[in-house]
Amino acid sequence: MSNLFARFVKDESGATAIEYGLIAALIALAIITGAGALGNALNAKFTAIGSTLNSSGS
Repeated sequence: MSNLFARFVKDESGATAIEYGLIAALIALAIITGAGALGNALNAKFTAIGSTLNSSGS
């Protein structure tokens, strides 16, 4: 029984999987944040272009 417990304590394969999962989650969060900021910037730019075109057309 103590041999089984000692093997369980020394096993680090689960820790590696958790670390890779955390890295993937942080990368996904960075991509989502960047895409949101880019979308807001593009929306503001197209809104300004649309306003300029509407005011110059009349």
